[in-house]
Amino acid sequence: MQKLELLAPAKNLECGIAAIDHGADAVYIGAPKFGARAAAGNSIDDISELCRYAHQFSARVYVTVNTLINDDEIEHVRKLLRQLGEIGVDAILVQDMAIVEMMRNGNCQLPTNFQLSLHASTQTDNRTASKVAWLQQLGFSRVVLARELSLDEIRSIHEQVPDVELEVFVHGALCVSYSGQCYASEYCFGRSANRGECAQFCRLKFNLIDADCREIVHQRHLLSLKDLCQIDRLEELAEAGACSFKIEGRLKDVGYVKNVVSAYSQHLNNIIHHHPDRYERSSKGRVEYSFAPNLKKTFNRGMTHYFLDGRCRDIASFDTPKAIGEYVGRVKEIRGRSFTVAGTAAFANGDGLCFINDEHELEGFRVNRAEGNRLFPLTMPSGIHQGTPLYRNNDVSFEKILSGKTAIRRLPVRMVFSAIDSGFLLNVIGDGFSGAASVESPHELANNEQRENIIRQLTRLGGTIYQCDDVEIVDGADKYFVPSSQLAYLRREALADINTFHSGDIQVVMPSKPASEISQSGLPLPHYTHRSQYNISNSLSEAFYSERGVSRSSNDGAPLMQCRHCLRYALGYCTRHGGKRPAWREPLHLQLSDGRQFRLQFDCKECQMNVYGVTD
Repeated sequence: MQKLELLAPAKNLECGIAAIDHGADAVYIGAPKFGARAAAGNSIDDISELCRYAHQFSARVYVTVNTLINDDEIEHVRKLLRQLGEIGVDAILVQDMAIVEMMRNGNCQLPTNFQLSLHASTQTDNRTASKVAWLQQLGFSRVVLARELSLDEIRSIHEQVPDVELEVFVHGALCVSYSGQCYASEYCFGRSANRGECAQFCRLKFNLIDADCREIVHQRHLLSLKDLCQIDRLEELAEAGACSFKIEGRLKDVGYVKNVVSAYSQHLNNIIHHHPDRYERSSKGRVEYSFAPNLKKTFNRGMTHYFLDGRCRDIASFDTPKAIGEYVGRVKEIRGRSFTVAGTAAFANGDGLCFINDEHELEGFRVNRAEGNRLFPLTMPSGIHQGTPLYRNNDVSFEKILSGKTAIRRLPVRMVFSAIDSGFLLNVIGDGFSGAASVESPHELANNEQRENIIRQLTRLGGTIYQCDDVEIVDGADKYFVPSSQLAYLRREALADINTFHSGDIQVVMPSKPASEISQSGLPLPHYTHRSQYNISNSLSEAFYSERGVSRSSNDGAPLMQCRHCLRYALGYCTRHGGKRPAWREPLHLQLSDGRQFRLQFDCKECQMNVYGVTD
């Protein structure tokens, strides 16, 4: 039976608990430091509370420790790893191999009574089967694959390395560069993406100019991509070998988490319903929703399958890097300070609408008053005209729903109430857990029917995470008088006896082979990243690679970004894929508004676009 895991982001404890409540099987959350989202750190106490809450449902908590580490931070990381082990974190996501060195040499003094597995972050640039196999030999139980991989590439990796868990991104923002291979933010702004401080260079406006300084494209967001959405492809991903479906969004709010997790969780349940002998969820619990999720109503830049089916054109968001939301209709008639909308959408006072104006700019406005499909903006947008397509990026009514209680997650249980020699016994039985309690009481035959009261008292589970599906009364226990106080006592004590703490192999996952054997295993060594001064920042990591026969490479002429997204293809000029022959002379350059330029190289052999810095 293949276990499927929906992995949700947690900006903070509130988002983490909301993710679990709405159906997530696991949550990933940032540590106080050393996470790839520097602005999304959390205290050890909050992570501990999230572990306690999640483990009730056998859901897991993964902590991101996936930035590069400096030498003066090594001791801080050791302390952090010990703390994460002590509070019961299930795994850590790692980029810097210094952490592997720490754990391999036993320098972390980790507790042995908690599981702390290693997951290879997507920041380690995981695109090939040889890289995944190499990481497995180092002790990684899971590898987070590059977002750019196709379904066939994922399947091929799984077939070649079947014993490694494969985690794939299924929803959220896309980085234009292969993760871990982007140095543009560091180069331009002194903020390293590999240190969790990305300045989002790829969301800026650029001119595209040719070798003769002719402007081909003027001020467009040429590196900005739409958001990933694979909700309709989960079954294919599972068949290809992916076991964990990851939602991006550790900077997103709790409303985003509720909506997106609910949508994907319900879709996974439908897949399992149709394949009950093949798939099951990796956590436990039954979720009751009080709203209908809608992915179009939360933050999105438009949606794409990216490279899941191979290369396709409609993956970029050239007009804007901001949320555009759901399409709601076209402007039908403009009358003074108001206009009507042709479409079926319902509007509310306060809705946020937007459109792309004639200058390819996103223009937004707030609806001050809505009278059916006639809208009165707070300020009439200047660029709107008849026929303009409209999008809603803030749905007031939907946000109001999300601000309330939208889901309850409970563990189904069955109760067995019986008479024993000394009194009465209650067993509470769930999926993989149980609890029991007894009470001493004389067996006095009842004058009235007891069954209804027994069931009523035992199933008063409000305020708990349990939901009783069935009560079985055996040994003629309902013919005796049982005070309601004793039934309440049995219920409380049996529930307290339940141990739903996450079960599994309790171990710290370490490299399965010594370094000498790994380096001689016959597997291709992973490439040292080209701009190695940005990817190796401590002596432990230096020693790790040196021990495996990998030496530093020169940084001269190395790219700032390696992208599967290709502007030549996106603009219709890739002759390899049936495009027209370009009229420009290469090399092409991206140009920022301040005049800085970045040379583009089209590596057709690898079907890849590289971005290089240009110095005066």
